[in-house]
Amino acid sequence: MKKLPIVAIIGRPNVGKSTLVNRFTGSRTAIVHDEPGITRDRLYQPSFWRDRDFLVVDTGGIVFDDDSEFLPEIRQQAMMALAEAVAAIFVVDGQEGITAADEEIGNWLRQQNVPYFLAVNKCESSEQGLIQAAQFWELGLGEPLPVSGIHGSGTGDLLDAVLSCFPPLDDLPDADETEINVAIIGRPNVGKSSLLNALTGVSRSIVSPISGTTRDAIDLQIEHQGQSYRLIDTAGIRKKKNISYGAEFFSINRAFKAIRRCDVSLLVIDALDSITDQDMKLAGRIEEEGKAAIIIVNKWDALEKDSTTIYKYEKMLRDRVYFMYWSEILFVSALNGQRVKTIFDSIQTAVKEHRRRVSTAVINEVIQEAVAWYSPPTSRQGKQGRIYYGTQVSSQPPTIALFVNDPKRFNDTYRRYIDRQFREQLGFQGTPLRLIWRGKRPREVEESKLNRATRV
Repeated sequence: MKKLPIVAIIGRPNVGKSTLVNRFTGSRTAIVHDEPGITRDRLYQPSFWRDRDFLVVDTGGIVFDDDSEFLPEIRQQAMMALAEAVAAIFVVDGQEGITAADEEIGNWLRQQNVPYFLAVNKCESSEQGLIQAAQFWELGLGEPLPVSGIHGSGTGDLLDAVLSCFPPLDDLPDADETEINVAIIGRPNVGKSSLLNALTGVSRSIVSPISGTTRDAIDLQIEHQGQSYRLIDTAGIRKKKNISYGAEFFSINRAFKAIRRCDVSLLVIDALDSITDQDMKLAGRIEEEGKAAIIIVNKWDALEKDSTTIYKYEKMLRDRVYFMYWSEILFVSALNGQRVKTIFDSIQTAVKEHRRRVSTAVINEVIQEAVAWYSPPTSRQGKQGRIYYGTQVSSQPPTIALFVNDPKRFNDTYRRYIDRQFREQLGFQGTPLRLIWRGKRPREVEESKLNRATRV
């Protein structure tokens, strides 16, 4: 496979850039809402046209004469998108006409070293669209192309023009097919975007003390020591009762989807806040999805400590997030980079264990030894549980089926004992382990007895 060319979508706020991105990609990944400034960071999405695959990067609305809130950071993100793009699409609003902001962006775009195309959006009517687009000749940016992000009209002609800027396939560098997807999950303002920037070494996500700065799920491909990673920065997830329908609602849905499509989740916790009920719910969501996970305690540098603080803190975490006892805990500071690079080693370990497969012979050796040390419980009627054999039926997460005479004869204590034996003997650090207790039907039991008698 080849690394994909990048096409940057730029323009002032609320001209329909994200709608156009969703049209190009055939998805609804980019958040579309009738409110300016929804998109803030760079959002990459795969697209395909004719015989070429490429990436479309959605950017926030550019405003040059205002430095309030996130606008300077949004401009910086747009500039970084242009720096890596093979072509840019400048989106304007055909219904509103030319504005002073369009002229400013046009003047700035002429100074950039990237081919660009002028897309006049919201031209839903073909005849009226030509009239709406004609007025944009005044910008002096070449032929204005009327398009409709909602209906898709004119987008084919636009993409035909963009494809002319793509380098030949033979000139593209090779891509790494063993990419690891890493989702950064946590409550608002725990330092997820700061951690992403620390891991990459660049200002990839906007960092602000204002809660809810990140809205989209921000994808970023990087390479570390020869391994390719896709890091996914997500919006902070608040309690459900505090979420109203709108931009935040869509942002949190993107965050939950990021958990489902990742290989490993980094659950970020604020060291100053300790662990909250919401952190525990997010940990439960990761465990339910069966994802490998690492608990990241961020802002560790800001906590007053003595020689025993780290041990007490870890014990408190283990006690509260007891269902993720298999997860590694790392104490880091995204602000000064303390122990941030060690996260990559932990990711490698967790992903390896998450994808691991163990032979049936090894699994049954563990079962035999476990049963020899601690026999299955016996009911009041004198009926004892029996484990006939076990086998791994899937990975990601590792799932082992245990075939027994009756699952009801194995209480929670014994099931936890068997789970602990598998982990002590086989590892599986950093990943959940699924045990499926399957009872044999009477016919299968009789057949197994007959087979044993025949062997004798």
